[in-house]
Amino acid sequence: MVDRRELPVPDGLDGMRADAGLARLLGISRTSVGTMIDAGGVLIDGVTAGKSDRLTPGMWLEITLPEPDRPLAVIPQKVDGLEILYQDADIVVVDKPVGVAAHPSPGWNGPTVLGALAALGVSLSTSGSEERQGIVHRLDAGTTGAMVVAKSERAYSILKDAFRDRTVEKIYHAIIQGYPDPTSGTIDAPIGRHPKSDWKFAVVAGGRDSITHYETIEAFRSATLVEVHLETGRTHQIRVHFSAMHHPCVGDTTYGADPVLTARLGLTRQWLHAYQLAFAHPDDGRWIQFTAPYPADLIKAKAILEAG
Repeated sequence: MVDRRELPVPDGLDGMRADAGLARLLGISRTSVGTMIDAGGVLIDGVTAGKSDRLTPGMWLEITLPEPDRPLAVIPQKVDGLEILYQDADIVVVDKPVGVAAHPSPGWNGPTVLGALAALGVSLSTSGSEERQGIVHRLDAGTTGAMVVAKSERAYSILKDAFRDRTVEKIYHAIIQGYPDPTSGTIDAPIGRHPKSDWKFAVVAGGRDSITHYETIEAFRSATLVEVHLETGRTHQIRVHFSAMHHPCVGDTTYGADPVLTARLGLTRQWLHAYQLAFAHPDDGRWIQFTAPYPADLIKAKAILEAG
């Protein structure tokens, strides 16, 4: 299966050539990146990239990754900014920073949650494929916040069922452009592959059922902070649903956000954060809840909006 990824250019790659910067970002050789670029597998802001193109924070990368020539493996790697919110014998809950994938995948040997936990000496469930052991749900590399990983085999099975059965409470905070009408409500619209882009998603007839509940928290001059409760968990669900309402997440230029506002706020990704995660503990069934504070880039952008 072809693996396509989208992610923002981080500040640390400012001014670098595309081939050198992507090699550092993806954790693969510059030669491999060059081959990907030559094959048209890298787009920058929707345009086919050249090896010598210069990267700037705020650009959006669309990358078609090659099939692996060897089994993927979790490589222990310290990840700055990843914090453990809670752990016991069954689970570990982390606050995932931006630019970190949940697990290794073809072409991605860079920062992952599993690699970070391995570097910290955290033993996880061996259920699932080698590169996804313990993973019961995922957050996009460009989305921060609370994420749970299974440590015991029993926890893995119970949590997988809980996510499938929609008994996990997933609360996100997002800042969207404009003002939703009504100010609180439900978006019930099917999501599937975008008809003109394999790596994007859209509201389409015949898509998978997708339900998003939202409530306004605070209104700014040009945007609104909303709390989002996901009933389903489709890829890019929040981003796609609000884009379909003509209120894309601030900073999400992939799904129609204003690039001028994005630049003014200093964002290199969507203003979207997995704020709270709650579920029945897989051992004794007690209801547990975890909250991840906003990271620095989202705090800064929010402050700019509050200042007008």
